[in-house]
Amino acid sequence: MTGAEILVESLIRQGSEFVFAYPGGASMPLHQALRKYRDRIRAILPRHEQGGGFAAQGVSRTSSQIGVCMATSGPGATNLVTSLADAKMDSVPLIAITGQVSQKVIGTDAFQETPIVEIARAITKHHYMITADDPDDEESVQEALRSIPRIIKEAYFVASTGRPGPVLVDFPKNLQLTVANGEIDFDPPMYLPGYHPERRQVAQEQINQVIAAIRRSKRPILYVGGGCIISEASEELTKFAKRANIPVTMTCMGLGAFPGDDPQSLHMLGMHGTVYSNYAVDESDLLLAFGVRFDDRVTGKLEEFAKHGKIVHVDVDPSEMHKNKEAHIPIIADLKVFLERLNEEFTDEDIPDTEEWWQKVNAWKEEHPLKYRDAGDEILPQYAVEELWKQTIERDPYICVGVGQHQMFAAQFYKFRKPNRWLSSSGLGTMGFGLPAAMGVQAAHPDSLVVNIDGDGSILMNIQELATLHCEKLPVKILLLNNQHLGMVVQWEDRFMDGKRANTYLGPVDHPEWLGEGAGGHYEETYPNFVQMAESFGLKAKQVRSKKDFPAALKEMLESDGAYLLDVVCPYQEHVLPMIPAGGTARDIITE
Repeated sequence: MTGAEILVESLIRQGSEFVFAYPGGASMPLHQALRKYRDRIRAILPRHEQGGGFAAQGVSRTSSQIGVCMATSGPGATNLVTSLADAKMDSVPLIAITGQVSQKVIGTDAFQETPIVEIARAITKHHYMITADDPDDEESVQEALRSIPRIIKEAYFVASTGRPGPVLVDFPKNLQLTVANGEIDFDPPMYLPGYHPERRQVAQEQINQVIAAIRRSKRPILYVGGGCIISEASEELTKFAKRANIPVTMTCMGLGAFPGDDPQSLHMLGMHGTVYSNYAVDESDLLLAFGVRFDDRVTGKLEEFAKHGKIVHVDVDPSEMHKNKEAHIPIIADLKVFLERLNEEFTDEDIPDTEEWWQKVNAWKEEHPLKYRDAGDEILPQYAVEELWKQTIERDPYICVGVGQHQMFAAQFYKFRKPNRWLSSSGLGTMGFGLPAAMGVQAAHPDSLVVNIDGDGSILMNIQELATLHCEKLPVKILLLNNQHLGMVVQWEDRFMDGKRANTYLGPVDHPEWLGEGAGGHYEETYPNFVQMAESFGLKAKQVRSKKDFPAALKEMLESDGAYLLDVVCPYQEHVLPMIPAGGTARDIITE
């Protein structure tokens, strides 16, 4: 076996069924190995390496597999950087394999050489470069080949345990081509002396402290993040929340950890969260912060966030404790382990008296519901997302989004009932995430409904992946909310820059931004023509401008057999509300 074949065999033995791989000079041997083993692992050709990285995230975020992406050296490797940073921010396990120039010319500025390990050091959980101690010594080279299964085994283990994250494996071409002598051990022992991700036991005293705090509280609230989903603790969380009768609010990463359409759900909190969730956190006397990192988009002004209450913070990552917000009861533990113990120890006598608290919360819900205006026959993006929810929720779909206003409208108006059904670039906020992520989800779940809710600005970042959908027969449905602008930046221009436009209109510069009066006009023509573009890639596509036509057009897309793009022309004047200005508090929330 060649080094490349050893690596591909190692991927297969770690359970990978897919690899999103774009070839180049320094990775050609890897692609030849993928071709040789194509009956055991499916190589999917993205049309850009970043698209391959996001597609691999789609696999990781929705299945038991760890997504794998592959690129060549130099620009191929650097094109993966954004997807690696994205995975690191959102704690997504990922294996990224990069071809590298031959070991003898590393450091000489050889053609298509970049020091990708150094470039990616701060945005990966761990990294490897497979090298021989002496590339001129045969035994040293053979030792490097024998190390490949161990490195891949370790990469999967590191990526998926503790707080998950991306792992980079850089692989020089000369070792890919070299043939190994003798048998290869594909299940070698790992050597990770400084890495101890074992699930920590929760001390009885910690459980006692938390239960005592809950019992004494009058205004408790659960603040739940992506850590709950990653640790597969949603069932335990729901069991506890229902029994204790405590309101639940979720971060953008935590949506689906608790059923969004349950009466106890306060939905999303933070900058574009509900008024009632932000008010509840602000006035709570006990904040149960589970699997969260007190992100600035949630907290706003840190010293004012949940300042009236005691904070219990449970997270698997010790570095998150007291990093942004001081916790009164910090617990470093796997959240599922903690909740299992909490549910075992929690008794009926420990249930807090929350009757008055619920009266107050429900009054806020009634006074400040999520709502949007009547725009006549215009298709507002909020309405489009809500109609999508009505038509699809019983089909248990996977919803992917890009980044911008459409992302926040989706988070607000699509009420997720299960974890791992919502894919959003939440930490890094990467435009162009939605389409390739949906591509990866569809590959991993061929019989499921996968919808990419996208914006016209965001989808253009990775529009080339429409070709992948067509060629790989991945029937992703794309709901394109097209307002001809970079909507979220426009919103900030309107709120904080006196409405002055600075490169946020996406049409021709000699074309009027909006044809018609106020919010009631329609574009005479949209640019680019997404229907023609999608059709040129082999997809079915349609444009809809009228609210009365939208439900039928949406139904047609959802019932289509293959990939489909529905171009929905929306007014650009819509703002995502509520909104807490950056650095503000719940008391600064904007609702109109």
